[in-house]
Amino acid sequence: GPLPWRRAQEIGAAVANGLGAAHGKGVVHRDIKPSNIFLCSDGRTKILDFGLAATREIVDSEAETGSSEVPLTEQGSVMGTVGYMAPEQVRGEVADHRTDVFALGCVLYEILTGLRAFEGDTAAEIMTAILREEPRSFIDSGADVAPEVEKAVLRCLDKNPELRFQ
Repeated sequence: GPLPWRRAQEIGAAVANGLGAAHGKGVVHRDIKPSNIFLCSDGRTKILDFGLAATREIVDSEAETGSSEVPLTEQGSVMGTVGYMAPEQVRGEVADHRTDVFALGCVLYEILTGLRAFEGDTAAEIMTAILREEPRSFIDSGADVAPEVEKAVLRCLDKNPELRFQ
């Protein structure tokens, strides 16, 4: 079921901070989903499984990791977990930091409402929903969420990567 919005906000902020650090070092996770977010007993939140991660241009000049001249996947490759992939991933386009922001929005929507942001009976139906549909409104889902939290989650879920948090 859903978590209280304040706890979801704490988790979201921790994941966003972790992704920001990774992105600053040129790493795009490409598979953010609930099973890759670990809630520690001491209250910390960790991002797991960078197995599909790609290195990109380094943004943080003090980063210790290098960048790859060649993308790890070619355009047209679909990588990620259905239900948490951004529209550009579904289309087989190159993933960047905004792809992780979309996936974080999917995770936050799910922990706030208890429902998936994009639903379907098959992978193809879910991918079509990601490309063409909007998530059910928070009110319709029965979630009691502060308006600013809902606005932030929906901005993460914008189909246009330019309109997501950068």
